[in-house]
Amino acid sequence: MIQNNYAVVMAGGVGSRFWPYSRKRFPKQFHDVLGTGKSLLQQTVDRFKGVCLDENIYVVTNEAYKPLVMEQLPFLKDDQVLLEKVGKNTAPCIAYAAYKIQTQNPDANIVTAPSDHIILKEEEYRTRLQVALDASAKDSRIITLGITPNRPDTGYGYIRFEESDSLVKHVLNFTEKPKLEIAKAFVSSGEYVWNAGIFIFKAATIIEAFEKFEPEIVKQFSSISYYGKEEQEQVDKVFLECKEISIDYAVMERAENVYVVLSDIGWSDLGTWKSLYEIQDKDGNANVLDGNIKAYETKNCIIKTPSERLVVTQGLEGFIVAEYDNVLMICKKDDEQEVKKMVNELKSAKADDFI
Repeated sequence: MIQNNYAVVMAGGVGSRFWPYSRKRFPKQFHDVLGTGKSLLQQTVDRFKGVCLDENIYVVTNEAYKPLVMEQLPFLKDDQVLLEKVGKNTAPCIAYAAYKIQTQNPDANIVTAPSDHIILKEEEYRTRLQVALDASAKDSRIITLGITPNRPDTGYGYIRFEESDSLVKHVLNFTEKPKLEIAKAFVSSGEYVWNAGIFIFKAATIIEAFEKFEPEIVKQFSSISYYGKEEQEQVDKVFLECKEISIDYAVMERAENVYVVLSDIGWSDLGTWKSLYEIQDKDGNANVLDGNIKAYETKNCIIKTPSERLVVTQGLEGFIVAEYDNVLMICKKDDEQEVKKMVNELKSAKADDFI
């Protein structure tokens, strides 16, 4: 029943690997990254049309971003925007949403999704979600969407599943962010898929998993008076005190009732400049250009700059050139892991105006 379907969109991150476009005061999920006229957050929420009712869509975000969420999603009521005092990764975020939603509907069947992913095949995505929701509604399953990997990447979880004719396949192993050599072995074996970070489960099922694996999280979030006057004060206290842990480490690696739906949905987590480069249309020199740009003898670059400024390049190959607000960054595309290091060094220097 669609009345029991809920969507929880996780929109509290800063996206530091996408700096300087993604900034502390205006993270990437609130940007129109692809030039569609809608932000990544708005696109994420739009994909739930037909999957669940508008009143069953919840957004979890940092308290500083509530005005941005309400501006971009004006149909949301205050109770549908769940505020974190501080970010503690995805396990506390999901626990908060699951407990609050279960208070309202004990039969709730939930999809949790990051707010900053790209999904190009939206109808196929909805079809796969419905397959997962139908399965999770029937019994106690925790289901994720699996993506065929195209490279060994240490930033994703890897899933090995039991071969069967079912669209919902039992997971044999879930390995979160393996070392490079292990990732290479996983990809070359052809037996693994990436975890897309989109999870489907009944509220009761995920709470049962927390009870088994993370009793301290249960103790903290089950004590909150949801929908009461003191809810936010109690939630703030819990987020200041609770452990920082991802749902992958807290539950997915440890639970036995984990399943995967293989999904060819045109997915990208858009975590880095390189991931944006890979999904964008390119010119004859394999460049992705967004802005008022004149590129001479420039190849294999991604350049994203304000349209009111003319940017001229000559002789660049394999670079990221990104300007937003008061920061211009020029970085080798193959060294994009250094972006997060740059941001951390600016944090250490207390250069808050630039992050």
